[in-house]
Amino acid sequence: MYDGIVQKLTEAVHKYISKEQLLKPGNRLGLAVSGGADSAALLRLMIDLRKELGLVLSVIHFNHKLRGVDAEADEKFVKELSERHGLEFFCQSGDAAHFAEQEHLSIEASARALRYEYFAALLQSEKCSRIATAHTLDDQAETVLLKLTRGAGTRGLAGIYPKLAVGHEADTFIVRPLLGIRRRQLESYLNALGQDWRDDKSNRDLRHSRNLMRHGILPRLERNLNPAVREALAETAEIARVEEEYWTAQVADLIPQVWKPSDDGPQSSGVALNLSLLSAQPLALQRRLIRAAAESLGFQLEFKHVEQILHLGSNQSRHPRSTILPEGWKATHTENEITLNRSAETLTWDYEYPLPIPGRVRLPQVGKLIEAVLIRPGDESGYNPDHAFDPDLLTNELQVRNWRPGDRFWPGHSKSPKKVKELLQERHLTGTERKLFPVVVSGTEVVWMCDFPVPSELRSRVSNREVVIIRETSLKDY
Repeated sequence: MYDGIVQKLTEAVHKYISKEQLLKPGNRLGLAVSGGADSAALLRLMIDLRKELGLVLSVIHFNHKLRGVDAEADEKFVKELSERHGLEFFCQSGDAAHFAEQEHLSIEASARALRYEYFAALLQSEKCSRIATAHTLDDQAETVLLKLTRGAGTRGLAGIYPKLAVGHEADTFIVRPLLGIRRRQLESYLNALGQDWRDDKSNRDLRHSRNLMRHGILPRLERNLNPAVREALAETAEIARVEEEYWTAQVADLIPQVWKPSDDGPQSSGVALNLSLLSAQPLALQRRLIRAAAESLGFQLEFKHVEQILHLGSNQSRHPRSTILPEGWKATHTENEITLNRSAETLTWDYEYPLPIPGRVRLPQVGKLIEAVLIRPGDESGYNPDHAFDPDLLTNELQVRNWRPGDRFWPGHSKSPKKVKELLQERHLTGTERKLFPVVVSGTEVVWMCDFPVPSELRSRVSNREVVIIRETSLKDY
């Protein structure tokens, strides 16, 4: 009986991995293991499948410092589990409670931000080419229902994606091999193996919305409405994800026809939507094109804002009309166009923030977080030496700002400095993304641009000593 449970689940996971094309031979797969049942099952399942799939496995653990001695015991458990199976172990910790207070986040959002930041660093350092998390079908159902109650279109209803691209590399992903598996199946599998796991008591705290959904609302829906409600919600996510992919492709094809950069003064970096072409599209496409226009400028629109813009477009008056949008943007109807531009009173391009070492700074203007990390000898987070600074060659406090005319940067392995303007042109950046592109300055010198090697003269020349790494992460991941 137990052999049947193990074989059946292993086959189901293998089938899901193949269906979603999550992994391929040669992948260095890091397994995100907290110590709970889901992640312990992920570890054992991937050990069983690694030879067939051609994988090199390692284990990743992040200690959020939230549960005192229990958190330390979790870390010890995962480390011992890794050693028992001969897997390389990567571990980092962070004070999620302090970060939540500092960044005005919930504890859950703070913990996720720190954890995924560590994942991104491991992928960037090439310690792993993909990282697997233990999200299950139950997690998917909870996510869909939470998003539905807060208001969501098909993008939100798509829930947790099986595969999430990370960073700018072409083939680095976070993957979810267990997304089609119920949590109770994983616990039966572990019991069949005689594999123990750690229980996190905070998962029972109903003050957290996900726990309330997991232990209160969904069980009640199962009892009173539909015993298969979790499967139904997961199917809804699958339908929404595929439809969202279709609509995204449709929007991408129409964007060059409907949009153009607006011409609204020397500092303009908005877009203009052609009303004739926009109104000729089905309403679903009109809404998506408007949302995509806003996202190209770096801000999000709620449903009510999209409807306000559509209402502007239906106005037959020749007199300009406008509506205020989030983050200081506005939409204006003039003749046969709707333009999205910054309101004059909020139009300011320049920003500048101090960046201590170590430390981080949020850039709401571009939706990014920039972090300076001090990596000491023996730190297992890993890094690319081409992106490592000698801390003695930097000022004690760096500055993060948007680039300015005349700025120059000398990337490592290049023959000479180049104007930042030229480097951005080579990347084909335009509009707001180009005007607000962040650089890091030491003194008066630009020393860092995302994805470029650091200047050769600032690189560490001594092995086995601490170095500084500067990283960029999207605020959407927080």
